[in-house]
Amino acid sequence: MERLPEALQRLKGKVALVTGASRGIGREIALALAAEGAKVVVNYASSSAAADEVVAKIEAAGGEAIALQADVSQEEAVEGLFKAVIDRWNRVDVLVNNAGITRDTLLMRMKTPDWQAVINLNLTGVFLCSRVASKIMLKQKSGRLINIASIVGEIGNPGQANYSAAKGGVIALTKTTAKELAPRGITANAVAPGFIATEMTQDLKADDLLKFIPLGRYGEAAEVAGLVRFLAADPAAAYITGQVINVDGGMVMS
Repeated sequence: MERLPEALQRLKGKVALVTGASRGIGREIALALAAEGAKVVVNYASSSAAADEVVAKIEAAGGEAIALQADVSQEEAVEGLFKAVIDRWNRVDVLVNNAGITRDTLLMRMKTPDWQAVINLNLTGVFLCSRVASKIMLKQKSGRLINIASIVGEIGNPGQANYSAAKGGVIALTKTTAKELAPRGITANAVAPGFIATEMTQDLKADDLLKFIPLGRYGEAAEVAGLVRFLAADPAAAYITGQVINVDGGMVMS
């Protein structure tokens, strides 16, 4: 991780909380925001060693970070997570709702617990975290909410009824949140990745998918993190809210 010189850090003195930040896209987002000078909360559910590695990398570059365990699908855990952040740094300037899981199978075979588990984490978790963060940001009269959605929330995907429904819900929630918070200067946007090279996509058959991607390759987690970094840190993003921005190699064009 390469940290910007202090004079160029656009998030210096700010606090960023990234859910599901121990690996994949969340990890790259945490590192990108730390490079901008943010104090980063690396949230994780079970991968404590991986979360500690992200914190260590940030600290090695001269940044500040903490790892906090919380299952963000649980209301009490979310309340405890934000309390710990406020007790430590007394503010939250950026929330990136990234935590997510998949439980893929065809609709006719999908078990109710697999439906509910995905909805609980991927959608309800975004609601729970956004609800707490919005109260903090409204008091500050500033803040940026960034929700990691997916192109399947826009176009659907066979075998992912639960995941598609959750991500479609995240998109709708983002737009409503943006309208509610805009009067206080708080923005809310969704980033919708396509097929990104992470643990979540490693079992997919690349040849079957690449023909649908105009750029002809999977995306990189750092490319998603780059857009999040812009939305979180760049003054030019202050007039962007309620938007769904795809990072998908051209798969979805409208």
